[in-house]
Amino acid sequence: MKIFLALFLALLQVGCASLPCPIAGARAADELIQPGETHFARLWQITAGGQNAEGYWNPEGNRLVFQYTNDDARHGTTWPCDRIFVTDPQGGAAQAVSDGRGVTTCSYFLPNGKEILFASTQQWQSTCPPKMDHSKGYTWAVHPEYDLWIRDLQSGAERRLTELWGYDAEATVSPLGDRIVFTSTRSGDIELWTCNLDGSDLKQVTHHLGYDGGAFFSHDGKQLVFRCTEFSPAERAQEESRYRDLLAEWKVRPQSMELYVCNADGSERRQLSKLGGANFAPYFYPDDRRVIFSSNHASEKGRNFDLYSLGVDGQDLERITHYEGFDSFPMFSPDGNFLVFASNRGGSVAGETNLFIAEWRP
Repeated sequence: MKIFLALFLALLQVGCASLPCPIAGARAADELIQPGETHFARLWQITAGGQNAEGYWNPEGNRLVFQYTNDDARHGTTWPCDRIFVTDPQGGAAQAVSDGRGVTTCSYFLPNGKEILFASTQQWQSTCPPKMDHSKGYTWAVHPEYDLWIRDLQSGAERRLTELWGYDAEATVSPLGDRIVFTSTRSGDIELWTCNLDGSDLKQVTHHLGYDGGAFFSHDGKQLVFRCTEFSPAERAQEESRYRDLLAEWKVRPQSMELYVCNADGSERRQLSKLGGANFAPYFYPDDRRVIFSSNHASEKGRNFDLYSLGVDGQDLERITHYEGFDSFPMFSPDGNFLVFASNRGGSVAGETNLFIAEWRP
């Protein structure tokens, strides 16, 4: 009986063997899986050094596009502000997508897998914008110089998708391959807009005061999940006034944000999270029944961000990561077998952020 049981367990282990990492050149990093991270069957590190974030999959699930900045010469060539890179399918060095002018953010593959959509200030700035002054509190810049651009990976040809002065960024594409959703100040507030892949047929999706941004489509293309400024009921008037004052300086304060869901046309908007703190970077599970996101709501000082998941009905909150630091920007691979995210874990210096891929265990 014992021999039979041993053989059965051995066969079971073979049948459940781990999948290979879909990104060539990744380094095995199972030792960085923290106790309690039961959804991570395996872990690989994709980048090393600097600040690497917002890694998003191509449609085939074998490449990532991401943003990278590095002000530490110990990690090679320095980039004073974010540039866009894409991984090499053969495992070589990552390829630069943006040309180094201005600052970039929020890149995404187009459905053909051959073009990259990203935001850049390159039309207006040849160098990095000034560093943010946090002496009066932590804020994000919403540079009005940002426009959406598309670059062909093979030819290097670029075309500008938006030309209106103001913040146009945070663009992602519907899995159906028909619409882009992005964040814009073109209506006077920070709202979500959608358009066709060529920039035509612009439609405003959100209409509430506050920062509506960082949106992703559900896999069926019918819904959007996004972050929104949360004003406290007791001090709403004062907080709205401060929000408008900051926006006039092209800044936002992200300390209080909750997650919302709506239909792709903006109808049936509803609040998903009610956790407090900063909740952002949401992405739908492959079956669209849950959302994975980053939050610091359980952090006493607000500095520890972990990944959590929540049902689309706002129920059944589950903590996914347990690293004491920064975990964010999660995205499931097209086949649902892997999760890419950014994390401080394993960094050689304080603040180093790298991309990781976990084999996902449901």
